[in-house]
Amino acid sequence: MRLRKNRFREEHNEVDTGPLNDILFILLMFFLMISTLANPNVIKMNVPRSKSDTKLKQSVVVSVDKNKNFYVGVKQVPVDSLESVLRKYIHEGDSIKPAVVINADSIAHWGEVVRVMKVARKLGATTSATVSGSE
Repeated sequence: MRLRKNRFREEHNEVDTGPLNDILFILLMFFLMISTLANPNVIKMNVPRSKSDTKLKQSVVVSVDKNKNFYVGVKQVPVDSLESVLRKYIHEGDSIKPAVVINADSIAHWGEVVRVMKVARKLGATTSATVSGSE
């Protein structure tokens, strides 16, 4: 007696990669488009330039050390005249809101930092404070 092989029960040892190719193609297109949009330097443009740097005029650096000394830039300023010195740098009629950057020593009194913030806000400037460590 002879047994017949079933022709329909043949084993396939191959994996169908058609759907995988479609997914990889979609992912590739997605990453190409996102990388083009994420990098602003892709489009070359001529940006207008000025001879004076307006960013320097917009920010004032005030430093406070551990001995309650105030410095505007590198010049030491008494506490009483801090508002008048900052008024020279901050003009209330400017269209661009100036910024006061406060550098404080890590062991400086926070009341002094808050005092500088209040004076700057009174003059119409925004403030940001950084703390530097002293050893």
